[in-house]
Amino acid sequence: MVDKKEPLLEVKRITKKFGGLTAVDNMDMQIFPGEVVGLLGDNGAGKSTLIKVISGVYHADAGEIFFKGKPVRIGNPMEALKIGIETIYQDLALAENLNVYSNIFLGREMLKKFLGLIKVLDHEYMLNESKKVLDQLEIEVPSLRNKIRTLSGGQRQAVAISRSIYWDAKFLIMDEPTAALGVVEQKKVLDLVRKLSSQGVPIIIISHQLHDVFSVADRLVIMRRGKKIAERITAKTTPDEVVGLIVGTLPGDYDNINNN
Repeated sequence: MVDKKEPLLEVKRITKKFGGLTAVDNMDMQIFPGEVVGLLGDNGAGKSTLIKVISGVYHADAGEIFFKGKPVRIGNPMEALKIGIETIYQDLALAENLNVYSNIFLGREMLKKFLGLIKVLDHEYMLNESKKVLDQLEIEVPSLRNKIRTLSGGQRQAVAISRSIYWDAKFLIMDEPTAALGVVEQKKVLDLVRKLSSQGVPIIIISHQLHDVFSVADRLVIMRRGKKIAERITAKTTPDEVVGLIVGTLPGDYDNINNN
């Protein structure tokens, strides 16, 4: 069960402008522990800008972000990582020429002393630790010594998720996690989302694949032209209603408020 007592992440009145364009307009949103939330909207709705504000890529022009009930200022992506906010973009940020365990420790490599003097990479430690996190998430790859470029799209997605969990991600943002994957691999990634949720990790999913979002999300937040125009409990709505809200053929919950 999702604990609804206190949100892990809350954004209040977030606004982000680029010149004369308001990309995110007075946005409010809460995400609770273990909850999967689909962030939906057409191209240009403001979804990517909002997650880049949360992950420290952009600075909001107005509004506040709260994490674990406390106000936080996320000045850059490294600060987001330090408090446990991990974003997995479509490109996954994996080094294709390195193997699986080297990617899990990418930028945070473990060293050991050789002959008591020289520091060298501790391959055995990184391999064993990587195996532990993949086993924890029930992820199967042919070999942790294989280079990333030899893996399938779903396996790469799983490695990127494993890296986040190993480094103690408390909150995940996933941008189009099933894009360009086959049906079988989509299912594996969505099963992994469910497993993380069951372990208490809340997740925001941005996706144009409504079927995928409906299969894993507890709640849907719908944006249009930079504004949150509706929220729906997934089990109490339909893809047709959500599409209508996204494109504007159905009125949003906040349209009257936004237009006043």
